[in-house]
Amino acid sequence: MSQPDKRIRIMLVDDHKTLLWGLGKLIESEATHMVVVGTARDCDSALVIAAEVIPDVILLDLDLGGTSSLEIMPRLLAGNGNARVLVLSGTRDRELLDKAVMLGARGVVSKDEPAETVLKAIEKVHEGELWLDGVMLSRVFDAMRNPQTTRRQDPDMEKIAQLTAKERRICSLIATGGGAVNKALAQQLFISEHTLRNHLTTIYHKLGVSNRLDLYVFATKHRLDQADL
Repeated sequence: MSQPDKRIRIMLVDDHKTLLWGLGKLIESEATHMVVVGTARDCDSALVIAAEVIPDVILLDLDLGGTSSLEIMPRLLAGNGNARVLVLSGTRDRELLDKAVMLGARGVVSKDEPAETVLKAIEKVHEGELWLDGVMLSRVFDAMRNPQTTRRQDPDMEKIAQLTAKERRICSLIATGGGAVNKALAQQLFISEHTLRNHLTTIYHKLGVSNRLDLYVFATKHRLDQADL
């Protein structure tokens, strides 16, 4: 009779093919106790595939092709039994990462970390531990204990957390470029002016502003000029 497979079942969710390939190879190197059971590159497929493969750990990028995976995290966790989410992120946005933890992520590891750190984080999260630095853990606990105080201190924090990486970059360019016309901004972003206008409409809605000037004021006030590019 064959022995049950006790390896950690890992699902990879990232919109970059090269990174998915690299993560797959990394986990293959630990084949005695880890295995990749599924991969996804967008939110919709992540939900479908996770339900099919029932992973133990979901290694999740927060930005999936311009869409925030924060929107699906509660459903990922609710529909997959004991699955635990480990965020693998290139952002250093404290508010965005804190929100991921508040929504149920068990850990956060930077894409800049060595391979050994990523593997260790997977193991610890699978074992039921948190993979968070002390400063982040303190912020999250404070927010959980005093949610009303947190919102009073920065009522716009939740609005900013809704922005995707692409939208944050647009805000950053507007904050630093001020009066740059749409054509110049679109060229910097390698998108059409029509696509830029669509992004701006979404940003206005999320942040509760009406136009480019309001967005510039909001972005400079909240230091979105320092968003990761």
